[in-house]
Amino acid sequence: MLSESARMTTAAEAKFRINAPNSKPRAIKVIALDKRSEEVVKRLAKSPWNKASFFTSVHFESPPKAGADWSMKAWLNDLAGRTSKLVDEINSADLVVMVASAGDKAEAASVIGEACALKRVMTTALILDRASASDDALSETLLHLRPYASMLVVADDEDYIESMLVALRA
Repeated sequence: MLSESARMTTAAEAKFRINAPNSKPRAIKVIALDKRSEEVVKRLAKSPWNKASFFTSVHFESPPKAGADWSMKAWLNDLAGRTSKLVDEINSADLVVMVASAGDKAEAASVIGEACALKRVMTTALILDRASASDDALSETLLHLRPYASMLVVADDEDYIESMLVALRA
């Protein structure tokens, strides 16, 4: 009996494969959550990407009080310094990727994550500088990101971040 992997490579199963790439690239928003990740996001943005937009900072008003409707106003800055509403950017996104440095609090993740949850947009969080941060510092960053990320990756170096964006078809 053939294994599932071996069976999928047979000529009979090959007729079900789609040999063309997805015709519609994903609209991905990559958001730096701190100064160190901002440097990395700026470097990454110089590479050719399909449909990725890169943002370097998040500004927001204080969150609503417990039990109040969620109506926070938040803005993003793109690499050219233009400001746009966070909700508008999320409305046009298929995926939001948050980039943070280990040891930073990444408090903006809660604002971004809540907005993505309301709009049903997937989120991914990528953490940089694992090797240079203590376990306590990494735990602090994870504390802020974990509730708001569908996928959370702790990267050893920034090359991994680029590889992840390529894998996500950014």
